[in-house]
Amino acid sequence: MSLLTKSTDEAAARDTPARRRRRPDKLPYLLLLPCLAIIAVLLLWPLGQVVAMSFFKLDNVRQLRGDREWPWVGLANYAQILGDPFFRTVLRNTVLFAVANVALTMVLGTLVGLLLNRLGRKMATFVASCVMLAWATPALTGTIVWKWIFDDTSGLVTWLFNKLPDGLSTTVFGRSDWTGYGWFNDPLLFFGILTLVVVWHSFPFIAVSVLAGLKSVPSELQEAARVDGAGPWRVFWSVTFPILRPVFGILVVLSTIWDFKVFTQQFVLSGGTQDRSTFMLSIYSYAEAFSPPPKYGLGSAIAVILTVILLVVTSLYVRMVLRQEDES
Repeated sequence: MSLLTKSTDEAAARDTPARRRRRPDKLPYLLLLPCLAIIAVLLLWPLGQVVAMSFFKLDNVRQLRGDREWPWVGLANYAQILGDPFFRTVLRNTVLFAVANVALTMVLGTLVGLLLNRLGRKMATFVASCVMLAWATPALTGTIVWKWIFDDTSGLVTWLFNKLPDGLSTTVFGRSDWTGYGWFNDPLLFFGILTLVVVWHSFPFIAVSVLAGLKSVPSELQEAARVDGAGPWRVFWSVTFPILRPVFGILVVLSTIWDFKVFTQQFVLSGGTQDRSTFMLSIYSYAEAFSPPPKYGLGSAIAVILTVILLVVTSLYVRMVLRQEDES
């Protein structure tokens, strides 16, 4: 009896709460199953369909509906896209646009976040609410408003330029009457307006996220840096930025993904897919897939290439951030 009691006590001692906590718990994975199922249906299944379509020659809707067989072409769509010189132009436009917009969005959003952190509670709440109106505005609605602002006859920008003195306007810009001027016809000017629209819509999220991160920075560290004679710039780069580096890393990745696949703003400002000189990958994929004659296979191949580029850029940046975290 004593031996049985001793063995029971030893088993109970081994089955401690810490040991029980180390056992794999399947409940969290079971709770995640509904979310994973929804993600698979809404994201993975359409993505798989696009990847599959990129290996076929699909030129009409009857093929998509299954009324006809899908002619297999393998990697021919990718070879055609990658071998087209116009694709390199589109890729250059996309990369330059994304780099410029990510940089401007991060700088402006960080500055606004720092400003909100310095304001009082009531004023910060008021300013943040006004700023978030841009983020809450649907992309389509906001872009239509900006297109009205740059309207060539009754837009606000056209009206302001017409109010300039004729001598100044003629000397600086080479014209005095701006009525009928096509603000969206010049590719460089078009990308400038598109950048304005995208940054206006994106920076509030960066600002509020930076503000949330600033609230977690210990004020004692910043105060100690100021006592040592550090100015605002040095305090930010030596104290604030290292602490918020993971936050900035996530924001840069999200901004890169959003700016690489800008579509709605460009489609509305350009009025469709007529101006190929301003094409980026997202609208290029749409134009190849749906513009007559439709080429759904080529459009799918461009979409897959865009997805791969985003995955590569995101993975490289995440690895860089993780490496910096390990070194620190």
